Amino acid sequence: MTSKTLFTPMQLGGLTLRNRIALPPLTRCRSEQPGNIPGEMMVEYYRQRASAGFMITEGTQIEPRGQGYAWTPGIHSAEQISGWRNVTEAVHQQGGVIFCQLWHVGRVSHTALQPGNQPPVAPSVVAAEGVRVFIETGPGAGILTAPSEPRELSTAEVKEIVELYRKAAENAKEAGFDGVELHSANGYLINQFISEHSNFRTDEYGGSLENRLRFLREIIAAVSSVFGSQRVGVRFAPLFSSTDEERVYLGLVESDPHTTYITAAKMLNEMAIGYLSIAEADWDNSPDLPESFRIALREAFTGPIMYSGRYTREKAERVLENGWGDLFGFGRTFIANPDLPARFLHDYPLNSVDASSLYGGTRKGYTDYPFYK
Repeated sequence: MTSKTLFTPMQLGGLTLRNRIALPPLTRCRSEQPGNIPGEMMVEYYRQRASAGFMITEGTQIEPRGQGYAWTPGIHSAEQISGWRNVTEAVHQQGGVIFCQLWHVGRVSHTALQPGNQPPVAPSVVAAEGVRVFIETGPGAGILTAPSEPRELSTAEVKEIVELYRKAAENAKEAGFDGVELHSANGYLINQFISEHSNFRTDEYGGSLENRLRFLREIIAAVSSVFGSQRVGVRFAPLFSSTDEERVYLGLVESDPHTTYITAAKMLNEMAIGYLSIAEADWDNSPDLPESFRIALREAFTGPIMYSGRYTREKAERVLENGWGDLFGFGRTFIANPDLPARFLHDYPLNSVDASSLYGGTRKGYTDYPFYK
């Protein structure tokens, strides 16, 4: 048991986090077009929430092929780097800490989103099922549709993508970010390499679990060469049953998720990364992570562990008290309450979230949620 609270400061990669309340990565589809560039609306959104102890950006594609949803930002062009620099400066002026989540969707994309309308890329030729991508049909308009069948990356192309992650980390550093998080969850590219359901390769990146983890290992080494391993985080979404909701949410429920993710956590521990982020199932009545997994994860990974997924203040305090986690992401709660740490500290009532404005649109449901007066 621990006497820490959500307001006990903590250290992460040489940075002091003033509280343990985090803004987790949240796709909002508000980048400026053309070019998927962070604009003034995004600057204001992150500035408003900078009282978080720790902030991670929405998923940010490392290259044009890495996009699976219209209007999500990238970090591969000079204009995008400049736009993100405005965000990091605004957050730092408020005393905040912000990491960039590096994202490649792999097969969870559509030819309409790909350069030259080519098929998306993936570890193997297996289409993503039970998931939808969002494509633009006109200015400010789009539809949800099934992903296109991907093509398999060659071994040389896999190594090129590792280098694209390194370049994205360099771009993130140039933009003023304090570190980077690797999106290795939710059925996207890194997760596709890890999963037995989407990786049927016969080269060094396929077959055994060690081989399926190789892509992630090489990416961690690449981005660590830019920021140092202690300024690198990795996000996983381990799911422990195969309900319809979980297949829709992820589509990748391993036959032995405990072994898969504890083995991965041990690898991350050996590589001395800054933190491990666990995205839990977040739909209504979703099952809790097994307590045995939380305990094993804490034994396997000695650095800070962040949890998120329909967390309430009470649930976060319980996990902290048990010593299973150190940092907690509050997603929709933080969307609707830009001053969330102050509301928790003073027991102020919480705004409810407007689900209709979560993805895409205007300032409505983005930067117009009121602070507590």
